[in-house]
Amino acid sequence: MPNLIDLRRRIKSVRNTQQITRAMKMVAAARMRRTQEGILSARPYAVKMLEVLNSLAARVDRSTHPLLEVRGDDNVEVLLITADRGLCGSFNANLIRTALDFLAERSRPDIGMHLVGRKGRDFFRRQHFKIYSEYTQLFPNVAYEHAARIGREIIAGYKAAKLDAIYVIYNQFISTLSQKVVCEKLLPIGEIEFPDEEKMHTAREYIFEPTSRSIMNELLPRHVNIQIYRALLESAASENAARMTAMENATNNAAELIDHLTLVMNRIRQDKITREIIEVVSGAQALD
Repeated sequence: MPNLIDLRRRIKSVRNTQQITRAMKMVAAARMRRTQEGILSARPYAVKMLEVLNSLAARVDRSTHPLLEVRGDDNVEVLLITADRGLCGSFNANLIRTALDFLAERSRPDIGMHLVGRKGRDFFRRQHFKIYSEYTQLFPNVAYEHAARIGREIIAGYKAAKLDAIYVIYNQFISTLSQKVVCEKLLPIGEIEFPDEEKMHTAREYIFEPTSRSIMNELLPRHVNIQIYRALLESAASENAARMTAMENATNNAAELIDHLTLVMNRIRQDKITREIIEVVSGAQALD
């Protein structure tokens, strides 16, 4: 049976841990609100950009630009976005598991990977996968410049390696308690199915100036950067939401453990006091 000194020390240690987890929860909540505002402003822009590009691509030959050309789905690469730190529940584990399932479905050992985040980089480096590029320390201050740098390297590799497709795996932010792992095709740029009334509007003809190819050369890389930027913001908000939930659960568990240890300590103290009283009474009776 533990003594009172050990129990007091353990209660103090758990209470200190509880203060740390409570502070981490508050920090994660503040960061989540900031990144959530970025998502709300970036989502409409990314969706409208894709609609505009599809409207333009419907009027040009998709084989005229490598980012539009549909080649197949065999020679692919993966952009995986994880976190730099842990203590966020199953956030990183779900992403890594999804990436492993994606790689297992292809059954090709030469699939290249572009890794964002230290957790994903460390895991796949230990597994000896082919890593083409890695990016760390981008969170929590995600900027468009980060997405542009990633986009330039991915587009250059996509053109040089004659790839069929590049997929991005990240956590989509739905709410504070819900995040969804998403695997989307980043390249080539896909098509949107418009409703019937919108197809009537997209059927009109446009005059491209100077040329359709020069416009595509300008807009398509920017579209890729926007989609990567949106994925980074979604992942940052999801990470902070997952960390906030994990720290809240840890704080509640610490409170329950403190209550349990306090109850055990009080019982031991009561048993000790009762035993001392019995010894005093027994000694007095023996003297009589």
